[in-house]
Amino acid sequence: MNKGMLATALLALLPAAHASESDALAKHNASLTAQVVEWRRHLHQHPELSNRETATAAYVAEHLRQLGLQLTTGVAHTGVVALLDSGKPGPTVMLRADMDALPVTEQVDLPFASTTKTTFRGQEVGVMHACGHDAHVAILMGVAQSLTQMKQQLNGKVLFVFQPAEEGAPEGEEGGAELMLKEGLFQRYQPDVAFGLHVTSALPVGVIGMKSGPAMASADRFVINVSGEQTHGSRPWNGADPIVASANIINAVQTLVSRQLDITKAPAVVSFGSIHGGVRSNIIPDQVELVGTIRTFDEGMRAQIHQHLPEIAANSAASLGATAATTVEVGYPVTVNDPQLSQWAMPYLAQHSSSEAVVNTGLITGAEDFSFFAQQVPGVYFFLGVTPQGQDPRHAPSNHSPKFYIDEAALPVGVNALTQLTLAQMNNPKL
Repeated sequence: MNKGMLATALLALLPAAHASESDALAKHNASLTAQVVEWRRHLHQHPELSNRETATAAYVAEHLRQLGLQLTTGVAHTGVVALLDSGKPGPTVMLRADMDALPVTEQVDLPFASTTKTTFRGQEVGVMHACGHDAHVAILMGVAQSLTQMKQQLNGKVLFVFQPAEEGAPEGEEGGAELMLKEGLFQRYQPDVAFGLHVTSALPVGVIGMKSGPAMASADRFVINVSGEQTHGSRPWNGADPIVASANIINAVQTLVSRQLDITKAPAVVSFGSIHGGVRSNIIPDQVELVGTIRTFDEGMRAQIHQHLPEIAANSAASLGATAATTVEVGYPVTVNDPQLSQWAMPYLAQHSSSEAVVNTGLITGAEDFSFFAQQVPGVYFFLGVTPQGQDPRHAPSNHSPKFYIDEAALPVGVNALTQLTLAQMNNPKL
């Protein structure tokens, strides 16, 4: 789809209801479409991993400087924060976009496909915006330009947060939303509400989805080190087999969700993703490492799993003469869309969704560190479909896939939606 068609698509996506307000906003933002597409393609072609988004940050900062915004760089390593102050009393609305890419080698045939390579965990890897953060940044750059031009219509302040390391900081480093808060972002700017979006291949292009309340899961990593006693494989009775103990642990842990949690309250997932132990077929090792993930939608259930997982592992290992030491690395909390703010936001989002309504996305077991911001202030985090018309989203390559593809007709829809939410909140706050 060319740039002129994108501008036309933007206007076509708007429903007849609320025509005067939506049409005015669409006309104001339609001229931005070509720029947003250009920004997104540049960012897509030059991706950077978490806490290494230096060129991305410089690209964003230059744009924000040209808009005359109050600018702070180097936040949480590479983050960029800008403030638009209308000079009139009103709420402070925070808008967030994440900037980092993934260690994925792109397999999409695009003229602006990424050919970037870097070293990740000691290996040379391709780098790709396989989760769509390039679109998030470009959209928020467009929103910043749009709202700056509409400054006279604003009441209050807009805080633009371009965040690094949403995909997780490198080992041994801090990063992301949590580090931004730790460095005092909210103490300095004191936002009243926070909005964010995420592109998704799970929805058709231009469709907006959201769920009120718990929406995305918490995500915690665990490591279980199982210790036994090494012996020859022909004489297992002379030692303590940590491999068999590990098998017992894996099976027993499945009962944690099925038998110890009240799953009528909310679902939960405990999965093992890595098992390492031994080097030969005839040697029973003395150590096995198990690594996995915990996903929940309720903080109480999350705490239960953290408590019982080490107990189950230790008791299962002990029954075979082995020991098990469990470490739970606390990650992202549950992403909760404030119910009152969500109800307020839905009509504004529906104005810009190609479905003319906000689709209920249901619970998503993926995690998002926007959750840290939403713990501090009321927040709304919504999804924007990017799968082209005529393609079934159920079969489209998912986020994080090397074949993940964005239909750029979604970009102006995102600009309009975030701009509309901000204008509405500043001129008619509900919280």
